[in-house]
Amino acid sequence: MIRGSVRITACALAAAIVFSGIGIDAQAAGMSSVLPNSGVNIALSKGTTLETLQQQTGDTTAKVESILDRVALEEARREAGIQAVLAEDAELSKLVIAQVNDYVNVRSIPSEEGEILGKLYNKSVGTYLAEENGWYQISSGTVTGYVKAEYCVTGEAAIELAKQVCTRFATVDTETLKVRTEPSLEASVLTLVPYKEELVVSEEVEGWAKVDTNEGKGWVSTDYVVLSREFVEAESKAEEAARLAKEAEERRKAREAAAKTSKKKTSVTYTVDTGSGSEMGQAVAEYALQFVGNPYVYGGVSLTNGADCSGFVMSVYANFGVKLPHSSAADRKQGYAVDGLKNAQPGDLICYSGHVALYIGNGQIVHAANSKKGIIVSKADYQKILAIRRIF
Repeated sequence: MIRGSVRITACALAAAIVFSGIGIDAQAAGMSSVLPNSGVNIALSKGTTLETLQQQTGDTTAKVESILDRVALEEARREAGIQAVLAEDAELSKLVIAQVNDYVNVRSIPSEEGEILGKLYNKSVGTYLAEENGWYQISSGTVTGYVKAEYCVTGEAAIELAKQVCTRFATVDTETLKVRTEPSLEASVLTLVPYKEELVVSEEVEGWAKVDTNEGKGWVSTDYVVLSREFVEAESKAEEAARLAKEAEERRKAREAAAKTSKKKTSVTYTVDTGSGSEMGQAVAEYALQFVGNPYVYGGVSLTNGADCSGFVMSVYANFGVKLPHSSAADRKQGYAVDGLKNAQPGDLICYSGHVALYIGNGQIVHAANSKKGIIVSKADYQKILAIRRIF
């Protein structure tokens, strides 16, 4: 199932700065900083005067002032980074996070006699409002009500758990983002990612984020992305009913569109698992397999002359009268959710960090992998799966 989600966007702050021509070893606040200068290490204590530093180094007033300005800037940015972390932790401590097998009911009053207003699913979050008789009052999505405290955590215990249950995203904020092999502008380019694409972040260091791509893990400058944490929120009874109705209608429309389109059979050696899934989904998978061996082209949508991952999926489904977006991030919101690879069927969209593929059954996918491999068949679990979406 797809449920409502919320994103908390964080500013990217450099934890350390290296200035050209001068190294600064900044220690804890209130302690000294060591400035290598002409081969001599000078201990710069907090409150050091210009005159004292001149006497120690013999440097001109202008040069000493430059050193002091740079130290002050480095300390200010380091302090800003510390404050940003503390502020984020303070926000995370206000979350109430469900820890249950499936979901905990959100009720109108702090009692099991209260009306059920919605569901807070496992690992989903709400904002803490109050506590009453072993119940937390929360606000989550469009739902405000009470959940049993024994099934949730909040406060200090929620800080680290929140970082585990969320998905950390870097959303591309430039026309084409270069993903590099190392956290440096001098490093070689691993791959290119288009505007608004979303990449899962696994690590952050000094103005860089380590992200998952179809070419492997790489680094992006945080100057060109927007960092955020995505959490799942509660779903109200009305939202659940509307979602189920919408998904049923989308399936009906997709089947009707496909029924009007002639289905082509594949002649390649790969086979579709015909023992599971719908006839429409199997037809999609079979059709997609015709194009194995064709090239990958960044931004492309041609099944014969070249397509990228979302262009491939979009063009395959277009053959069946179904319109999908040319974006792997947007594909994660199409159709309806499938719970795990074990329940996937041929024709399902398998969504990854910055990538999307088509499931063909037997644990395999067909996808426009990259410029080196083109359109290929791979194991579906070759990298972490973010979502599985069913169109038919």
